Amino acid sequence: MHYLDYAATTPVPWAVAETMLQVLTEDFGNPSSQYDLGRAAQKRLEADRAAVAAALGCDAGQLFFTSGGTEGDNWAIRAALWQNRRVGKHIVTTAVEHSAVLETMKALEGEGYAVTYLRPDGENRITAQAVLAAVREDTALVSMMLVNNETGTRYPVEEVAAALRGGDALLHTDAVQAFLKVPFTARGLGADFIALSAHKLGGPKGCGALYIGGRAKNPRPLLFGGGQERRARPGTEATAQIAGFAAAVSLWREKLEENRAHLAACRDYARERLLEIPGLQVVGAPDAPHILSVSLPGYPSQNIVTDLSGQGIFLSAGSACHKGKLSHVLTAMGLPKKTAAGTVRLSFGPDTSSSDIDAAVQALAKHQASRFPML
Repeated sequence: MHYLDYAATTPVPWAVAETMLQVLTEDFGNPSSQYDLGRAAQKRLEADRAAVAAALGCDAGQLFFTSGGTEGDNWAIRAALWQNRRVGKHIVTTAVEHSAVLETMKALEGEGYAVTYLRPDGENRITAQAVLAAVREDTALVSMMLVNNETGTRYPVEEVAAALRGGDALLHTDAVQAFLKVPFTARGLGADFIALSAHKLGGPKGCGALYIGGRAKNPRPLLFGGGQERRARPGTEATAQIAGFAAAVSLWREKLEENRAHLAACRDYARERLLEIPGLQVVGAPDAPHILSVSLPGYPSQNIVTDLSGQGIFLSAGSACHKGKLSHVLTAMGLPKKTAAGTVRLSFGPDTSSSDIDAAVQALAKHQASRFPML
């Protein structure tokens, strides 16, 4: 098997799985219970929170566990708008956000909010100046991802945050693809809300976290119920998933620079080899070390994915969330239809080898040479 879709999800290392198994079968107490087993679970929960917070560069009290990036994005957006409900009903975002953000924006438009969607250039870049030019007196929220999940392009969140600091508009960033892959800290980034997900770096699915900064005052819960997560996110904490999240973060941090260097080497090697294929194009600006999108114009990406899958080579036609539909990211970039429809994404992890990349290159070259374009 040659797995090249780490931006979709990642395998869970045995050390992480063993940590989760221990919590599931031995340290299984409810953190809200007042006897010893519950208190031990609460102590472990706070240790796990501190581990993830340390990696993000924030205080543990600013980090709240969620079910993943989608919940974190939804909660951040709703909390920001509630806090700024007297500021106005205007939102600035980008046309290339994750669907967790864009679908929320569509729902908000139905509730009377005005949303400005900023389009990128042909390399999927959006400048801080373009974002700030769209901000108005009634802008309650700016939502801008840190690293694009399809092209790996990094956006100037720090510049936007610095410019917004003296005003009312709050800033949310989806950092799911950026966390531990590109250098940043919550303090350095300056966003008011930062959403994370565990399963992009060796943690389990169904777990994430939301950083809530100092400008976000008494954030309104997205859900209502018990008093968990300091009454901000009710529901019995998913202690096994959270323990797995913290364990995965710790593993990454043990080899942080080595992992980043390896990912960048994989991206650069893949780019060099893939550009040997006649007609192949690199799509977007792959700033992040673990994502590379390329296109064989005229060759439908879903056909390529299916063909390579039959050979045990796994990559994707853009985000896994699209499920075969033409990518909104590539459409927003203004790419020619044949280029957009022929785009596939390779993404890399700590276990990616040159042989994985070579297998994909050989298969793509064979695919390109043996089939007539279908568009």
